[in-house]
Amino acid sequence: MAPLSIASSYKLKTGYDIPILGFGTAGDVEAKYKLEDIETHTAVKQALKVGYRHIDSAQMYGTERAIGQAFKASALNRSDIFVTSKTRTNGYQETKDAIETGLKESGLEFFDLYLPHSPYGGTLARKGTWRALVEAKEAGKIRSLGVSNFGVHHMEEIESFIAELESELGHGNGGEISVGQWELHPWLHRPDIVNFCRDRNIVIEAYCPLIRGQRMEEPVIKTLSQKYGKSGAQTLIHWSLQKGYVPLPKSATPLRIAANADVFDFELSSEDMKLLETDDCAPCTWNPAAAPLEK
Repeated sequence: MAPLSIASSYKLKTGYDIPILGFGTAGDVEAKYKLEDIETHTAVKQALKVGYRHIDSAQMYGTERAIGQAFKASALNRSDIFVTSKTRTNGYQETKDAIETGLKESGLEFFDLYLPHSPYGGTLARKGTWRALVEAKEAGKIRSLGVSNFGVHHMEEIESFIAELESELGHGNGGEISVGQWELHPWLHRPDIVNFCRDRNIVIEAYCPLIRGQRMEEPVIKTLSQKYGKSGAQTLIHWSLQKGYVPLPKSATPLRIAANADVFDFELSSEDMKLLETDDCAPCTWNPAAAPLEK
């Protein structure tokens, strides 16, 4: 396999390429983890400057406008960047409105990837959201579909929605789960979700790959950082890349934004990857994947 670089990508089911390293613009709905508009604009401009070509946003984050402005301030073409957004709540009209508002706010003609942000709302709401996403894709407003924070049971339900739409609209017209996004790191492996995605060629995105800095003092992180001459953040991002995930690190600090992209000149040994295998299930943020179908 060719060495990875910031220009590397994975091929989605839809045929589009998704860059293997993304730039996150929020870690949570909590205000202290949000980036304000001007901060987002500055951070995304810096991220694009140092080579990121994949930007993650969401209606909940309130960053769609700033991301669009940062892109317009760059010298890049629309085909050069991959932009993701997500709907705050599930439901047919809610999702249609979120897509239209997001496109207007960002000034983009389409989103490369669009996801329901969580499975909350119950089966009927999720079904409505999926239909709205399929219609938006057909209209050229979205290129690829996926899910965020869904459990295996929620994704199995989406598969039933896809089958139902295909029976109504024809084969291949029910949408697809191209990408799934979850909090993933050595202290939250989610093997059931990962295996489900691997079996279906679903690209796995890892948000909070730095665990909000909460594990930087762990002995294993300190040991590996010293061994490879890399920071704890760089070690964790590379762990995610070696797992085959698409990590979405976030920072508002120019030096850290650049450092988080400087992760392609080393490789963790198989023994060291095993050192980062834990049996913990310790999310640092919300965990909607565990929600029952009717929540």
